[in-house]
Amino acid sequence: MANLYRDLFSEPGTASFAVAGLLARIPLPMAGIGIITLFSQKHGAYGLAGALSATFVLAYALLSPQISRYVDRYGQSRVLPATAAISISGFFILIAGSHWSIANGFLFVGAVLAGFMPSMSAMVRARWTALYRGQPRLQTAYSLETVLDELTFIIGPPLSIGLSIALFPQLGLLLAALLLFFGVLALVVQRGTEPPVMAFSCDAPESGSVIRMKGVRLLTILMVAMGVIVGTVDIVSVAYAEQLGHPAAASLVLSAYAVGSCLAGLLYGSLTLKTPLSRLLLLGGLATAATTLPLILVTSLTALAIAVLVAGLFFAPTMIVAMSLIERQVSDRQLTEGMTWLLAGLNVGVALGAALAGQVVDSSGARVGFTVAVCAAVVVILMAFFSYLTFQKQDNCA
Repeated sequence: MANLYRDLFSEPGTASFAVAGLLARIPLPMAGIGIITLFSQKHGAYGLAGALSATFVLAYALLSPQISRYVDRYGQSRVLPATAAISISGFFILIAGSHWSIANGFLFVGAVLAGFMPSMSAMVRARWTALYRGQPRLQTAYSLETVLDELTFIIGPPLSIGLSIALFPQLGLLLAALLLFFGVLALVVQRGTEPPVMAFSCDAPESGSVIRMKGVRLLTILMVAMGVIVGTVDIVSVAYAEQLGHPAAASLVLSAYAVGSCLAGLLYGSLTLKTPLSRLLLLGGLATAATTLPLILVTSLTALAIAVLVAGLFFAPTMIVAMSLIERQVSDRQLTEGMTWLLAGLNVGVALGAALAGQVVDSSGARVGFTVAVCAAVVVILMAFFSYLTFQKQDNCA
């Protein structure tokens, strides 16, 4: 398996853009929690902090696919510096506003501007696709990128929280802005691996957004539902550990979820499967949904850690299959936008799941909060089934 991943980096420049992309994507998981940590410390309450964080997440979800659409049209090196600069300016408005206590309206403007952050995960996947389209190595590359996404969500939030609490409240957001600046800069200067820009025709079908395509919509909703499961696991695990009197154990539980997903993603990337992607998506969706059921039955932290580990085993492979379907579904001209819709949907789902589960935990207790994940699992099954029918029909017509 190690040889397969080592072989990915045999092409010149691959290691450089992979490192730059990893650096540039860490700010996304740092930003939302960094906003909450900053403004909850400055104001002593979570109302404004939560609203600003939600504004950032929503702005990112709406804007990142549009940014990727422009990237497909004009190239990464022309679009990313401008959008990253707007995002960084938003971060600095939030940082300055927390220090000088400016009007809340300006803070929300800053949160919206920060949402101009480009989807760096999609940018790196687009580079891998340009190199290895039609080759088995592309599945391995997608697997690696999914694992790296997981790692950023493991590293980013605690890094942001820890710096903000240990040193000064603005440091989490400040570091996110700096990482975005240097990560984007390091990526765009690597012109040799940048995907080529393909000419668009105004009257061509590709001139519209890919979200108009049924398959893309189904996969995006699937990612939202899977994100709800992740957000629920995050919040309820913390609440359950605190309820049992072992709040520090929550980090171990969440690490189990990430470890399960990362290991499964790496293993999937090393396999050569002949099963159609549409069927793999259906199986992955069913497995992802089924593994939410043990969560509502746990009675101890050990049982929770085991249940969460099992739940994580099917997350990364299902996401990898969804990305592979997008790569086959959309044209080369719109690949970055297509992948960004899925990544944006996932991030919206995580935020939505955390918000919904938090409400349930406050009203009914920690364990009941896992019912949010079960409800999301029903949506996962439905979207996986409808996607299977859609892509199977397209395969039969091809």
